[in-house]
Amino acid sequence: MMKSTVAAMDFGTSKIVALVAETSGRQRCDIIGAGIATYDGFLEGQWNAPDQLNQAISDAVQKAEEQSHTRIREINVGVPGAFSTVYTVEAKVELQGADPRVTEKDINELFFRATESLGDIRGSIIHRSPAWFIVDDGKKTLEPVGVRGYELRGMISFVVADQFFLDDIAERFRSLGIQVNGCFSTPTGQAMLFIPDEERDRSAVLVDMGYLTTEVMVVEGDAITFLKTLPMGGGLMAADLAYGLEVTLSEAEKIKRAYIFGLAAGQESFDAVDKEGNAKTFTKEEVEQVLEPRVDEICDEVQEALKLSGVRLGNWSPVYLTGGALSINRGGKDFLAGKLNKPVRDLPRRAVKLSSPAYSSALGLLDLIIDTSANAPASGAMSNFFKNLFGG
Repeated sequence: MMKSTVAAMDFGTSKIVALVAETSGRQRCDIIGAGIATYDGFLEGQWNAPDQLNQAISDAVQKAEEQSHTRIREINVGVPGAFSTVYTVEAKVELQGADPRVTEKDINELFFRATESLGDIRGSIIHRSPAWFIVDDGKKTLEPVGVRGYELRGMISFVVADQFFLDDIAERFRSLGIQVNGCFSTPTGQAMLFIPDEERDRSAVLVDMGYLTTEVMVVEGDAITFLKTLPMGGGLMAADLAYGLEVTLSEAEKIKRAYIFGLAAGQESFDAVDKEGNAKTFTKEEVEQVLEPRVDEICDEVQEALKLSGVRLGNWSPVYLTGGALSINRGGKDFLAGKLNKPVRDLPRRAVKLSSPAYSSALGLLDLIIDTSANAPASGAMSNFFKNLFGG
C-alpha cells in the first residue's frame, strides 16, 4: 500500500507540537518527526504574545522537518478547547416504506435536521458526530442502519471553532509559505483515541490539565457532549510556589514536578535557589501549604463544571486525567479522585514515542486527522470543505 505523509500542529498553553507521520491506510501510522517549541500560549481566547507566535510556529516546523527529512508545505491544525464551543442537538426523522428500516439516507437527513436546528452560530463547524441513535423506544446505539422501526432519533454534537483562531492561524501559516489543509478538534481527537469505545458508550469524563488552562469534557458515543475550559492550570501552581517560597519560576517548576501528593513516602525536602541565588531547603509541609490550596481550587472548579454540565454521570462513568500539570505527579490523580469522589485513571498508552500525558492532545489530533482522511467520502471533499472555510 502506498505511503502518504501527514503533518499536524497542536497548540498547547506552553508549547507547540508539530508532528510528521507516515501512514499506509488506517491501521499503520509512524511518527517520523516531532518538533516542539515553547511559547507563551493563550488565555481567554487570545494569544499571550502574538508577536512571538510566528517564530514559535516556525521553530516547531523546522525541528519536525529536520527530524523527518521532509519539507512541510501543507499542515493540519488542531483547534484547542479554549477556541472551541460544543453544541448538542437532538433530532428525529420518520422512517419510510412498507417495511421501514434505518438507511444511510435517514442518518444523513437526521444530521441535516440537527444542523438546521443549530441555527446561526458564531464561528465554523469543524466537527460533527453522533453521541447516540435510538430507533423507536430501543436502546442507544451507534449502528442503527438496518434496524426496523418507525422513528429514528439521535443526539448530534457539533464542535464550533472561533473564527478569530481560524483566520489568524490561516494567515500566520500563509506568511510562512505553508497551506492549512484543515482544522480539527483537538479535544475530540484526544477523547476518541484514548477512551475505549465501551466506556464512551456509557459516558466518560476527560480532564486535561495543562499549563494555563484545564479542559473538562464529557464524552458519549463518538462525540463530546460537554466542554468547558477553565483558565487555570500548572502555571498557577508554579506561580504560587515562586511567590510563596520566594524562588524563581523555573525553580518553582522543579519543585512542583517533584512533589508527591498524599501520604506515600516520597521526597521529604526540596532544594532550590532563591531569587538572590542563595541555596535553600524547604520541607514537604512548607511546599504543601503553598501548593495544595491551589490544586484544591482547580479540582473544585473541575467538580463544579461537571455539576453544571447538565450531563448525568453514573457511578460507572470513568474519569481520566491527562496533561502536563497534575497527571505527571505521583498521587496527582488520587488527589483529584478525592475531590470528585470518583476513581480517576491515567489515559492508556497508545504510542511508544511521546507517551507522556503532556503529548496526549497531539497524538489524539494526529489520529483524528488520519481517521478523517481515511474515511473521507471523496478525495477532494475534505480539502474543498476547508478551502471554503478559509475563503480559498
